[in-house]
Amino acid sequence: MNSISMQTNADALILSALREDITSEDITTNAVMPHFQLGEVELICKEDGVIAGLKVFQRVFLLLDEKTECSFSCRDGERVKKGEKLGRVRGDIRVLLSGERTALNFLQRMSGIASYTRTIADLLQGSGTKLLDTRKTTPNMRIFEKYAVRVGGGHNHRYNLSDGVLLKDNHISAAGGVREAVRMAREYAPFVCKIEVEVENLAMLREALEAGADIIMLDNMSIEQMKEAVRLTAGRAQTECSGNVTKENVAKLVDIGVNYISSGALTHSAPILDLSLKNLHAV
Repeated sequence: MNSISMQTNADALILSALREDITSEDITTNAVMPHFQLGEVELICKEDGVIAGLKVFQRVFLLLDEKTECSFSCRDGERVKKGEKLGRVRGDIRVLLSGERTALNFLQRMSGIASYTRTIADLLQGSGTKLLDTRKTTPNMRIFEKYAVRVGGGHNHRYNLSDGVLLKDNHISAAGGVREAVRMAREYAPFVCKIEVEVENLAMLREALEAGADIIMLDNMSIEQMKEAVRLTAGRAQTECSGNVTKENVAKLVDIGVNYISSGALTHSAPILDLSLKNLHAV
């Protein structure tokens, strides 16, 4: 995430998170620190993982006070170790105290997603299959969570409903069948837009291929069914494996031969990476 993208797309979301935490004032901080005092606090890693979201972490403090200074000893995408000092934040102690939780919430969440993604991406390394995320993201956190997936070595599926056509079971039911759904999508969508169809069995796969789908999502099929689906597709469309993919079962999917494996778990089930701000002191 470059600085321009972060400021134009993320600032409003960061400010919303700050307003959620500070509706009128930080009573505790104002009680113990009524006046300006320059201070410094250390960012400490409390477990091994992959760091992601340092610029978002920094932006929280800058939006509270543009004079706040952050320095880091690591960059997004790097592996970090338990006990490692990752950086320092220097500024008005009132800002450091008031922004601490919001900044850590972003950084811990994003780093947890990057860490979980890296675990699965490593299992797929060398297979030729790309790991994708989904739209199963936390409301208003999508820009941050999908960025964290990329930092962890994954790839983004469509960002939102305006990005591409994905005909799922209910769309197909609404249209009256796979063939009709694909036809209608072709007529409506821009010609540069690919058409992806979710199929649950080989009969639907054949229908999607005959209708000219660009991508076939193999949803909750058995490994044997997916292997047969890849054989039947024979390069006429790209294939995506989907449905309850986690770090515990992804190794079983490596040899199927699909182009993509998508996993909602990357964003909806990744635990946070434990980080903290410690050793606050006046300077």
